[in-house]
Amino acid sequence: MTPDDLLDAARELMVRPDAGTVGVWPRTSAFLARQALEQAIAARWEALPETASLADCPMRSQLTCMSFYFEPDTAARAAHTWAALSNACHYHRYELAPTAAELTDWINDVADIVSRLGDGTPAAA
Repeated sequence: MTPDDLLDAARELMVRPDAGTVGVWPRTSAFLARQALEQAIAARWEALPETASLADCPMRSQLTCMSFYFEPDTAARAAHTWAALSNACHYHRYELAPTAAELTDWINDVADIVSRLGDGTPAAA
């Protein structure tokens, strides 16, 4: 699945809940959005020979490296959104699942980041 397909699936879970997704759709939507972000970042690294090996690094390392290759705003938004989605993906005993409004904001952020990564070339290539 492409990042856009994953984001569409995340949105679909939010707008069409059913008996099978009650209680799990928020974390599942967060997981799909995070996966879309990770795929877009990995694809961007793989597009250039000098950064292709970064796609095999842990995501935190990839996010750190983004500030050297992309616009600072894009790198910062990607790191913040990935951290928020990662936190939302995990069950925390005394915390509520993310709300639909939070998920919508994160999914929109991921869509914007995916668009930025797909449209431009790295700032410091």
